[in-house]
Amino acid sequence: MKKEDCYFLGKITRRHGLQGNVFLKLDTDQPEMYNKLDSVFVDINGMLVPFFVAKQSWGKADTLIISFKNSTEALVDQSLGKDVYLPLSTLPNLTGNKFYYHEVIGYEIREEDGKSCGTIVSVNDQTAQHYFMLDFAGKQIIIPIIKDWILELNREEKFLKMALPEGLMDVFLVPSKKDE
Repeated sequence: MKKEDCYFLGKITRRHGLQGNVFLKLDTDQPEMYNKLDSVFVDINGMLVPFFVAKQSWGKADTLIISFKNSTEALVDQSLGKDVYLPLSTLPNLTGNKFYYHEVIGYEIREEDGKSCGTIVSVNDQTAQHYFMLDFAGKQIIIPIIKDWILELNREEKFLKMALPEGLMDVFLVPSKKDE
């Protein structure tokens, strides 16, 4: 399994008890989708290694307590602090204006009048306000991801039409005048 064929699920943070269980902190808005995991892929030294789940239960709202099949002390030690992934094929298909962040990389952002704002090169979800990082003729542009701004998602033509506030693009494209 290759990392580009998977999505980030969370991180194994620490041990739980003395039975070889670990805490898996989920990075998702919908933890209830992961009530029953059969297996996960753990990133160990850049390789995705399959770990099969024997038992799981909920710790906190977004943390699973997991016991792996055929678990040993060495196996548990090796998994601590590691990122956990699942195949993209396990994600349900979204419709309408809903999308996964990995899905829109390479999409064009267009304003209401159809004018291009650039192509999405990445999505930053590490801050309170998530945003698209765009490339527009070699310039970097940042567009906040606000649901109410998204008017249309066209998967066939690979573009997002957004109602951007007046002047947002000018912040990045119009040279600033120095105060005198």
